[in-house]
Amino acid sequence: MDGDQDERAYHYGVIGRAIAEIDAAGERVSLEELAGRLGMSPAHFQRVFTQWVGVSPKRYQQYLALGHARRLLAERFTVLEAAHASGLSGPGRLHDLFLRWEAMTPGDYAKGGAGLVIHWGWFDSPFGPALVMGTDKGLCGMGFAAEMGAEAAFADLTGRWPKARFVEDPMRLRPWVDTAFGAKGGLSETPLYLIGAPFQIKVWEALLSIPSGKVTTYSEIARAIGQPTANRAVGAAVGRNPISWLIPCHRALAKSGALTGYHWGIPVKRAMLAWEAARDEAA
Repeated sequence: MDGDQDERAYHYGVIGRAIAEIDAAGERVSLEELAGRLGMSPAHFQRVFTQWVGVSPKRYQQYLALGHARRLLAERFTVLEAAHASGLSGPGRLHDLFLRWEAMTPGDYAKGGAGLVIHWGWFDSPFGPALVMGTDKGLCGMGFAAEMGAEAAFADLTGRWPKARFVEDPMRLRPWVDTAFGAKGGLSETPLYLIGAPFQIKVWEALLSIPSGKVTTYSEIARAIGQPTANRAVGAAVGRNPISWLIPCHRALAKSGALTGYHWGIPVKRAMLAWEAARDEAA
């Protein structure tokens, strides 16, 4: 683990504690007061925030606030049909990250991963410890342990493909992971291998068409895949997305703007949305 990774993990720890403090306060907290609650000097606290997202703690606190998702929905809602029409969905390179993907055939999926070798490893990310899994074809799993813990996250992902053979090999995955989290000098693209049922894959394709810094709703996803009455099934498929962050299920909101249940923890989802909004502003 290099210095940059140590730093990213430390930053997310600070962000997670800041979210809890802001929620507990129920109102805007001054830089000095928030830094004090976190046991940090104001200067150190400001430096951590600025390094992580490129904006001031005062501005970033607005993104962490509970009402941020509702503001995103009002100001940055995206219609997926337009995205599809623009060619942003489907196999090939996608717009906001250099990704390419292919899906497992329904017949192979029905085998529960039998005959599949899945490599795995733990990595530090901007959102805490990340468990990453991949086959020879690309990344097939990414989960976050900051809220649920490492043991539960590992059991969760491995349980999705019960007949696969899992081999710990982080070095094999590291180039793809570094690219996924924006490391300088990374590869030109990160390949994804979607392992899911046909309906799930349709939903994940729709998620892949949501641009960074934008959000959509579960009902919009249902409409985009031609199943306008399937909100509940769409929500379940979003929740079963195995490659979090890269397949951006954190960008899916309820019509009310509520974050609803994020599989890896609501604080992680809020941090992802805030991170993207701040980066978009700073760009």
